[in-house]
Amino acid sequence: MKLLAPSILSADLSNLAQQIRLVEMSGADWIHCDIMDGHFVPNITFGPFLVKAARKCTKLPIDVHLMIEKPDKYLDDFRNAGADIISVHFEEVVHLNRTINRIKEIGAKAGVVINPSTPVSVLKDIAEYIDLLLIMTVNPGFGGQSFISNSERRIVEAVELRKSLNADFLIEVDGGINKDTIKSVLKAGCDVFVAGSSIFHNDNISAATAELKNLLLT
Repeated sequence: MKLLAPSILSADLSNLAQQIRLVEMSGADWIHCDIMDGHFVPNITFGPFLVKAARKCTKLPIDVHLMIEKPDKYLDDFRNAGADIISVHFEEVVHLNRTINRIKEIGAKAGVVINPSTPVSVLKDIAEYIDLLLIMTVNPGFGGQSFISNSERRIVEAVELRKSLNADFLIEVDGGINKDTIKSVLKAGCDVFVAGSSIFHNDNISAATAELKNLLLT
């Protein structure tokens, strides 16, 4: 099963309920929330209050990507707001095993994110404990960036790592995913596809969502 996770970072937040409804009706599987604090990445987006608002708009799983410093301080807040999946950056968390365990203790699925310059191999001692590996296919911090071309190789490496450990984590990608890049990422072995600008900056959000979802089914 290949999953499409529209990122509301690119949505019109003044019409959040309508925007979520459009993608949900057109084939979205998850709703992705990019949380940025202006420290770990240069941009500032939103916090638990918007996750809570999104939760009220849909029954789809809420996939929260924490691009923030000291994410351990905020795990409970995002879980209480309605997050079903919480992912933290390998580059930021000091005691990653403890953080993964904590996310699971509070009832969410636990994910780890790696930046484009972070080797997949650094995850070999944590991969069997996670539910999700999010591979950034752009440098984190802003929407609308171009897909980094070596990302397919990194996805293949993640697939090989999963197989070698007999693990069952999902592989997710975030950044530059559109109708031109999604096929190569799918072929490489990705399971979950985050798309923001290519959906919400389209004149027809429903059609854009359906087109990407159909590409995952072919």
